[in-house]
Amino acid sequence: MDETLAEFFRRTILKIPMTEMMTILKTWNFLSENQLQTVNFRQRKESIVQDLVLLCEENHASLNDAAHLDIICDDIDLFDMEQFKSSFKKILQRALKNVTVSFRDAEENSVWIRIAWGTQYKKPNQYKPAYVVYYSQTPYAFTSSSRLKSNLPLLGQALTVASKHHQIVKMDLRSRYLDSLKAIVFKQYNQSFETHNCTTSLQEGSLGLDINMDSRIIHENKVEKERVQRVTQEIFGDYPQPRLEFAQYKLETKFKSDLNGGILAEREEPLRCLVKFSSPHLLEALKSLAPAGIADAPLSPLLTCIPNKGKNYFKIRDK
Repeated sequence: MDETLAEFFRRTILKIPMTEMMTILKTWNFLSENQLQTVNFRQRKESIVQDLVLLCEENHASLNDAAHLDIICDDIDLFDMEQFKSSFKKILQRALKNVTVSFRDAEENSVWIRIAWGTQYKKPNQYKPAYVVYYSQTPYAFTSSSRLKSNLPLLGQALTVASKHHQIVKMDLRSRYLDSLKAIVFKQYNQSFETHNCTTSLQEGSLGLDINMDSRIIHENKVEKERVQRVTQEIFGDYPQPRLEFAQYKLETKFKSDLNGGILAEREEPLRCLVKFSSPHLLEALKSLAPAGIADAPLSPLLTCIPNKGKNYFKIRDK
């Protein structure tokens, strides 16, 4: 690929908003899924563009391929934010008389929406508004909690129609940190989740070295510590994790036991319980468990899959 074509690719990719990068690249369908996974989308945009141009060169990209990408980008540019605002506001006000809607444009082709909900008989409560952040040309919107749960279907309908998407994706994902939600939803980090089969468990207590220890024990501790660090880095990466405050698991499973009989074993109804892990920075806390000797490595996939699945609410049932 000559320098002129490479520069055209560079400029075309550079104008793509980061929130839409993966969507556009997948629509283009020139780079494979495996190739896209090799790109660290958390680095500076110029570095991302350089990596993508190199992948295009590996695939022997032509001028037609570049033109196809440019057309897709032009389609994205056709999105009219003012039309979205007008349509969104009209839908809500037609369905509900007492509602006020205001907008504030933000970075990365996003808009903040403030909604003060009322009812058919009460004026909007301006002291307890709901907030929505919508990113243009995506099926995702981030909403604050609202006491009027009955208005959520109307909100979803307004977003769907105004954005001209078939549906707005509902995800079981919550956090107080918008940047972390964006990083998870738009895959703005480079994380790989692999299955590690290892029968060796961490030793209880410290993995620190003691000069009075047997040299073989020191060697085993060192090898085990290196293994734990390697497995942890392979699962979580060596970069800051998105910030979530909790993960919740709702279990509905039947009691299983190797022993015959018993009241619980004869129970037809599944056992129900709720397990919740909380921390000011849950994913970083999980990442530190094995290196600290508190848990075995690797951790359960139920804990490490949170960013990959884009959810921190789980329901576990019998298959």
